[in-house]
Amino acid sequence: MSITNIALIVFIVLMLAYAIYDEFLLDNRKGKTRLKVYLQRRNKLDAIIFIGLLAILLYQNVINHGSGLTAYLLVGVALLTFYLSFVRWPKLRFKENGFYYATIFITYDRVKAMNLSEDGVLVVQLEQKPLLVRVKELDDLENIYKFMVNYQ
Repeated sequence: MSITNIALIVFIVLMLAYAIYDEFLLDNRKGKTRLKVYLQRRNKLDAIIFIGLLAILLYQNVINHGSGLTAYLLVGVALLTFYLSFVRWPKLRFKENGFYYATIFITYDRVKAMNLSEDGVLVVQLEQKPLLVRVKELDDLENIYKFMVNYQ
């Protein structure tokens, strides 16, 4: 087995672990999820470019009569990238003591202020830098507000 195949297998395992962790394990981690809000997808162009580069690598592998395993692994990476970028929705999960944003747990005592910008972006001011939350549905901003008011 070549180093390329080993690297692709490691990459696939890490992508699968992230997908499983984000989709199934975060809901019960650090307590029960009180509110789940879907966020806007970002970096679609980056994912399209990455999948295009994988297609070029797959084409080169087939033209040069490369390993069949490498071709399957490249297709696997492309499918996982498609799933993570276009099928799965990023989520903001509010728990009893904090919230998960991009798999990072932020406790409520770290939040210094919350503001709403004119274009519907929730700005959560933390100790050092603001966190910009772009929700999928604008009605979810009201749900976040109600949840935060009831938490206080």
